[in-house]
Amino acid sequence: MSDLSPSVTLSIPLPYSLDDRIYVHITHRAKAITIFITTASPEESSGSSPTPLGSFVYALPDRYNPSQPLSTPLCTVEPTVEFTTRLAKLVARRTGLPVYVGNSVSFRSTGLGGTVEEEMEAFRAVVEAVVAGLEGLKKGGEKVNGVADGVGGLSIGV
Repeated sequence: MSDLSPSVTLSIPLPYSLDDRIYVHITHRAKAITIFITTASPEESSGSSPTPLGSFVYALPDRYNPSQPLSTPLCTVEPTVEFTTRLAKLVARRTGLPVYVGNSVSFRSTGLGGTVEEEMEAFRAVVEAVVAGLEGLKKGGEKVNGVADGVGGLSIGV
């Protein structure tokens, strides 16, 4: 069974970190978008402790107040729930589609261990990557950040 849903996988550097990266996987299905984000360091790829699972949030556009999407956390892990909820609401508002976001980003390896400034910079970087990924899917398969797979023609209502 093959998955024909358009998807894209991206990798961006974790701001204020030497070697860690943020990995983003975006899948667009007929009526929803699924986004998973996580961090990884070179040490984790060699078998040491991986980043633990984080929060999973569902957000959908509000027909009566389009500027304020509705969201509900399906699985919460306190350090990641706010970041996940903000990202889910932002993508739901911009695309007009329901969004599932899974987030296990860890800021423990950033310069100051995850200050507000470091988290906001990472959020900006993730939003830019997600927007670029969705644009890549919208354009029908253009490689984004060097990686694209299973991408077919699609239009995303903005």
